[in-house]
Amino acid sequence: MADRFTGYNVLAGRETLSWNVKTREVIDERLSLQVPDGVLTATQFATLQKLVHRVCPDPEGRLATTTLAMIVHRIADNDRDGYRHHALPGTAECWRRGLDALEAEARLRHGVAFAALTRENAEILLRLVSQGDVSAGEWVQVPPRLFWRWRLIPDCVSAHWAQPSLWSAMGFGGPAAPRGYVRTGIDRRDPWEAIEAGEPLTGLPRHRG
Repeated sequence: MADRFTGYNVLAGRETLSWNVKTREVIDERLSLQVPDGVLTATQFATLQKLVHRVCPDPEGRLATTTLAMIVHRIADNDRDGYRHHALPGTAECWRRGLDALEAEARLRHGVAFAALTRENAEILLRLVSQGDVSAGEWVQVPPRLFWRWRLIPDCVSAHWAQPSLWSAMGFGGPAAPRGYVRTGIDRRDPWEAIEAGEPLTGLPRHRG
């Protein structure tokens, strides 16, 4: 994604009214999250690592995300949504079957591990999975289109966009508690919010009409 807020860092507001104690605790824990051992096989982890890198790349020049660690923790905890498609197993089993199927599909089509695919081939393969156009027998245990729509994309996106690096890159000020957002109308901004590249203002909110 294009970073249109290159001079903005949401973490700079950590000690301001935009962050209360609970927000600091949650974000500090999120940023320090490590990948737990023993959750996935070495091959499954390598596949997931490549997958996350392709689906949810970190913004250039920003603090590294813990997206991968969040997903692995979700698998480790078998963290459930409270609902699931009847044709899919629970969170952990769904991820393991899906990663094994991705690996099998890569080896069938290209003769190498998914983690070893070129960027182009990895993206083509993922597009085929999203369309259900697969050949590996492992997909019998996890329907590809359902895996893509109900597990892979929701888990990757929710973990990735919970990252302060992504907030900074899109100019989002975070929870802003207890301060709150005041100027919420179209084309208006509070003075402490990010300024988009090319915007002529230097910090004051817009007032029109």
